[in-house]
Amino acid sequence: MPTKAPVFLALLAVFGFLPCVALAEPAVAPFYQAVMRMKPEGRLGQVIKKEKIETPIEGAQAWRIAYISSDLNDKRTISTGLVVAPKGNAAARTRPIISWSHGTTGNAQSCGPSQVENPARSLNEYFLVNGDSWMDYGLPSLEQFIKDGYVVVGTDYQGLGGGGRHQYAVAKTNGRDAINSARAAGSMRETGAGKKTVMIGWSQGAGSTVGASSQADYIAQKGTAFDGLDIVGFVAMSVPDLAMYSPETLDQDGAEEMIRAFSSEWSVDSFAFAHMSMNMWGTQAAFPDTLKLSDIFTEEGAKVLDQIYLDKCVHVSADTINFNYGASYKELLRPEPQNAIAWAQAIVAGSVDNKTKPVAPVLILYGDKDATLPPVMGEYYRKKICALGGNVARVQLPGEQNHFTTPLASVPFYLPWIKDRLAGKPAGDGCAAENVMN
Repeated sequence: MPTKAPVFLALLAVFGFLPCVALAEPAVAPFYQAVMRMKPEGRLGQVIKKEKIETPIEGAQAWRIAYISSDLNDKRTISTGLVVAPKGNAAARTRPIISWSHGTTGNAQSCGPSQVENPARSLNEYFLVNGDSWMDYGLPSLEQFIKDGYVVVGTDYQGLGGGGRHQYAVAKTNGRDAINSARAAGSMRETGAGKKTVMIGWSQGAGSTVGASSQADYIAQKGTAFDGLDIVGFVAMSVPDLAMYSPETLDQDGAEEMIRAFSSEWSVDSFAFAHMSMNMWGTQAAFPDTLKLSDIFTEEGAKVLDQIYLDKCVHVSADTINFNYGASYKELLRPEPQNAIAWAQAIVAGSVDNKTKPVAPVLILYGDKDATLPPVMGEYYRKKICALGGNVARVQLPGEQNHFTTPLASVPFYLPWIKDRLAGKPAGDGCAAENVMN
């Protein structure tokens, strides 16, 4: 036990609850309770449950949905999400699809943005002054997208309301959830959706969006609920590229150094430590046969973090770690990682693919004061993809933008870029110079 032993853990131990922490499950609304009892059977993107909900957006209609997806290992999953479409004649089925991937909300079943009251509205951020909830929710530029005649869908990702353990920050899995959400929206005849699609995401969702961009074979699969998605662009705000931590040679020494660097650089405070440990939790969820949390964390740390992330969303999780451990939170880490090669391989496998050319142009938007996902990550990704012949524009937002001001500051840049891609206009050469995006 650390010198500052958590009171709540002591009480749990007294009453004999610690062995059962893996069974923790937060309460969710009846829609999600029903979904969590369903089996992930069906075609990719198939809507297996939906309910009409209210939206304050003029001229719009909205639904909560649950649909079939799969993870990076092709294991079938269920994801939930939100669809908002214009009202009116949908028979032509030509409306473009905007597929939104949200930023970090947490790992528990109750952390899906579609679960909040009145979710079908424009993006609302927890950290901003006008934030009115305990988590980020909503869809970016929703009013404008609806006015422009687009169908907007936002995935919750697997594990955030559809059962199973959320593969947090596993970009390839999150990206597949976003691809299949577009298929789901397209399969709903009442949306009037066509094939043209743009994917957009922020933070974790930027990883999802870029993670989807290089999965050409997955996008082109036949026999889905909505074949033939024509994805014409990817917008990524604050890109995470965890593969940049990987050494040239992934031997024992290199793997151990990678895990040590990843753990220490992302543990500068308890808030950062929460995100790092959530990432490890999500990676272990993607590779349960080869990884254990106790490889990276102490036995106590593995139990504590498992209990927290099964029950709580991101900000409450960080508060719990800070309240119970204060400055001693690093004592939950092992002095030296175990099973380092398997962990390093898993992190690289789940990160964005910077070795495969994306299927369409990518626009990266970032703030120069982003300390959560430092701009060097997007710079590294762009350099790698441009060397492959991809087209990645990278634009520094004006002013001193941090991680949490990036989505709003990005709006004037991504709206015209998206409109041009959907109109079939060729993107400028984003690799020619910084800030080239037309």
